[in-house]
Order: sequence, then structure tokens, then C-alpha cells
Amino acid sequence: MNDFSMNWLAIVVSAFIPLAIGALWYHPKVFGTAWMQATGITEAKIKAVSPAKAYIAAIILSVILSFYLYINVLVGGPDEMRHGQEAFMTFKHGAAHGAFLGLFVVFPALATNAIFEMKSIKYIFINVLYWIVSLALTGGALNAWPT
Repeated sequence: MNDFSMNWLAIVVSAFIPLAIGALWYHPKVFGTAWMQATGITEAKIKAVSPAKAYIAAIILSVILSFYLYINVLVGGPDEMRHGQEAFMTFKHGAAHGAFLGLFVVFPALATNAIFEMKSIKYIFINVLYWIVSLALTGGALNAWPT
């Protein structure tokens, strides 16, 4: 692992996965209506937000997540099981890392905030499951990206 270099194209491209999943996940016919009810957000509030600012911020934050996930799926492990070796370069391996990140980091953090914000369990699960799915697909894409 002495010759480690970042695949910035994979990081930037995979950063768009959570945005694509979010467009589907938070669509009114999927979880969008339930999410709006759980948050108290109205159509008027949504229309008052600048889409450009929201998407620019979302892309920047998603690149940060992809960067961390890239390092996590390609650098971790002891010497004899170092990630980045051929045996670990699979979609399944990266997806597991992403799902674990969602389950063991995102879930406790979002749930803690939601509890103190007095949000419903529905709110927690809609958001946490979105992140578990998004991070699993992002991790899988990063790990399966051809080198």
C-alpha cells in the first residue's frame, strides 16, 4: 500500500449517488409526503429555498462523504488483509463499508438529534434508511471502480 493515490474522478462521480437516490427517496410517491409531514416542511417553505444553493452545498458535502468512504474502503485493514488488494475490490465489500457507516455513525448521530428535536420515529427511519442505502451504493461504486 506504499503507492496509494486518490482516484478523484471516482470520488466526484460517486458523490452524485446520494443526490440521485435522494431525488427518488424524497419524491412524493415514495417517502417525500411522509417526510414533509414528519418535518413540518410545507411546499411554500420548499419553494422559498434556493435550489442552486441547496444543491451546491449538497454536492460539496457529498464529495466529503465520498472522500472519507474512499479512504475507508481502500486503505483500512491490517497488512495481511489490507483493503485495496484485489480480493477486497468488489461492489459488495464497498457496499458493506457504506452500510456500516450509515448504521453505526449516521444512525446514532441523526437519531440523537431527532430525539432532542422531538421528531418522530418515522422521521428517523426515513432519513437513516436513505443514508444507509446511499452510503452503501456509494461505497460499492467506489470500491468497484476500475483502477
